[in-house]
Amino acid sequence: MTQTTATTATTTAATATTAQDITANIADRVRGIPANPFAAANARVAKYRAAGHDIIDLSQGNPDGRPPQFMIDAVAQAARDPADFKYPSFNGKPAFLKAAAGWYQREFGVTLDPATQLLATAGASVGISAVIQTLVNAGDLVALVGPYYPQYEGSTAVAQGRVYTIATSPERGFLPDLDAVPDEIWDEAKLLILNYPNNPTGAVATRELFETAVRIGKEHHVVIVNDFAYAGIGYDEQPPISLLSTPGALDVSLELCSLSKMYMIAGWRGGFVAGNTQLMAAVKSVHAQTSLLVSSIVQDAGAAGLNSDQSTVRVLADRYHHRYLALRDGLAEAGLHLTDSHGGLFAWMPVPGGDDQAFAQWLIDHAGVAVIAGSDFGPTGAGYVRFSLLMPQETLTLAAHRIRDARGDAW
Repeated sequence: MTQTTATTATTTAATATTAQDITANIADRVRGIPANPFAAANARVAKYRAAGHDIIDLSQGNPDGRPPQFMIDAVAQAARDPADFKYPSFNGKPAFLKAAAGWYQREFGVTLDPATQLLATAGASVGISAVIQTLVNAGDLVALVGPYYPQYEGSTAVAQGRVYTIATSPERGFLPDLDAVPDEIWDEAKLLILNYPNNPTGAVATRELFETAVRIGKEHHVVIVNDFAYAGIGYDEQPPISLLSTPGALDVSLELCSLSKMYMIAGWRGGFVAGNTQLMAAVKSVHAQTSLLVSSIVQDAGAAGLNSDQSTVRVLADRYHHRYLALRDGLAEAGLHLTDSHGGLFAWMPVPGGDDQAFAQWLIDHAGVAVIAGSDFGPTGAGYVRFSLLMPQETLTLAAHRIRDARGDAW
């Protein structure tokens, strides 16, 4: 062996040893974090498009429109305001928090103290993470209603908690029977996470469901959280209700809200957490150490949205409802049937044959339509797929016709 070869071999071995040693520094909790199915869906669509395929992407929850003009004007004005050149307050700008409290009062009859019961966050996702980090120790149990938004499981894994899944069914409108959960589970659980209007099923909570959740929270010392990201996006005459409007809810509950869906500003990243004063103080302390502050100009625009008459939100809800109906009717021509939906941005469908991963793959391969497999929303989502309604109605109809034309004798 020459000197050069020996030096190269030694350097290679040293590099390999260093790399191996470095990975030992990664925290144990990282190994328990599940993959993000939405990132995987993005990569899959990009791969097919790079290969020249025409793909209708119904896998994503990215709004396809624009915010109300008055919010665009508000953010433009805020960008020129010297007061917004500085860091905002840790808990949120007072005007934004006051607007959120006013929205709760007008829309749901809930009275909140902006200073102690509200926190501005960069979207509901940041709120989810902050709440779980605040409440969950390693080994603690978190009860989730399945199918569920994947971040609930992912953020619980980061906190090294455990998940108990409460199954739902179309016969119950995808609403859980909380009283059927064994008492020993409630005695062990630290947190119950609800999500209504629901992603992915489109279920909307009833008063009875929230009343039962609050009663269980008080009896078993469980914190009740509702992810209210789709507030205002309801299809029925009665709009979606807030958990915090339930009598006694503020004793045991938190609610997460997003500006993204109501006002089509997903890229601006704005939202808030509301609820019990003592819990909020703890969430604020975690948020102050772990999260970025919400942009001042986004808070100004968000305040404009929350202070408005919400007519633009009602127009959006009606638009999504019509899109749901168009997709439902188009898929019926293909022998496929969406489950009933009462709100939100998605449609949920049982798949022929029951293998949701295989069916999602078939759709993109044979019809050029990308969806999310139901099992990506937890084990109780198996056998379904989720369609996004965040495409123009004619695009949804085209997707359904592609599936119809590609069907053949596949089912």
